[in-house]
Amino acid sequence: MISKEDLRMVVARQKKELFSKESFVRRELLDEVLKWFKDRRVIILTGIRRCGKSTLLKEIMQSVPGWCYANFEDEKFLDFQAQDFELLNEVLVEAYGNVGAYFFDEIQNIDKFETFVRRLQDEGKKVVITGSNASLLSKEFGTRLTGRYKPFEIYPFSFREFLDFYGAKAEKNDFYRVEKKVGLIKMFNEYLALGGMPEYLKNKDKEYMRTLYENILYKDVIVRYSVRKQKIIKELVSLLASNISCQFTYNSLKNSLGLSNAITVKEYISYLSNSYLFFELRKFSYSVKQQLNSPRKIYLIDSAFSQACGLNFSENRGRMLENAVFIELKRKNREVYYYADKGECDFIIREGAKAAEAIQVCHELNKGNREREIAGILEAMDKFKLKCGLILTSEQSEEIMENGKKIIVMPVFKWLL
Repeated sequence: MISKEDLRMVVARQKKELFSKESFVRRELLDEVLKWFKDRRVIILTGIRRCGKSTLLKEIMQSVPGWCYANFEDEKFLDFQAQDFELLNEVLVEAYGNVGAYFFDEIQNIDKFETFVRRLQDEGKKVVITGSNASLLSKEFGTRLTGRYKPFEIYPFSFREFLDFYGAKAEKNDFYRVEKKVGLIKMFNEYLALGGMPEYLKNKDKEYMRTLYENILYKDVIVRYSVRKQKIIKELVSLLASNISCQFTYNSLKNSLGLSNAITVKEYISYLSNSYLFFELRKFSYSVKQQLNSPRKIYLIDSAFSQACGLNFSENRGRMLENAVFIELKRKNREVYYYADKGECDFIIREGAKAAEAIQVCHELNKGNREREIAGILEAMDKFKLKCGLILTSEQSEEIMENGKKIIVMPVFKWLL
């Protein structure tokens, strides 16, 4: 239990500290979220810790009238329980008046929070919440708020947001001006190395990233799911990080970790995915059974974790590019798979029941890989009856015609913009 006086103190302090003089990078997702603000459903912003959810929350607040706010990451909320929500509501009304919108940061920390959220919604209040675990959508909200929420996944800065952070802009004509193009390539190389975690970009403090990584692993994985084999899950993280974009099976990881069954590996990877640290990519297949039984590929949320935490992310430029492309596809909410048969195509974009796009990623097309990379994407294009495909590289641009099919070769930084 928490006292009303303690709640008054924490709400007053949070209100006072809410908007600092620090400027925000305008998140690209802001306009899309605001479109849904008049909708009755609860808006949920989820994503990895410290990726900018709270900043986006504040940007929404600055765009709409009549709201109140509480951040449950505050240590004062450690003793807060579900029955304290009525007390909190009284304090919020005291501090902000009778408002129409409630903004809650990291509310998932409070057990049975969804009951209070539903009550607010039933009273006609707009509720916007953030959380750093994907199960916030499935488990807690799946029972009491089915069909009553609109989810948005928040990712670290995109390349365009990264440029905005450093006060740089990219215009369409910049791709054709040598000096501007060289500058964009330099900035993209920095983005690839540093990643897009906002706080890390401010201070370049690797200790900050190490602490963040440990918090994610401990709070969002080990504690949340009561993981007993802590040494194993840490070894699994290192193994996954050193095999970004590579195919794997649960059995192969089981053998590498010296475990007796693959179910533990599957569960641990699901925990890491729920915390948004890693993402699995399935093979494209019209057969659900074949899709489930095929090897998967793994990707890391942001290169800052590999660079700062010693996760042994391969220095292979092609893999780093592929990881950046995958995260951008996730950011754009695309339904993405990989294709593999005789050859391999890195990404297949599905729209409805059909494959709509084929994308291949490599550092450069050269004598050693040109035939293989083109053959892989052509095989996928033939399989899915696509007339046009895309190969993304570090800097190359060209257009390839093969068997009546067009393959556009484009630099990743240009595609990102």
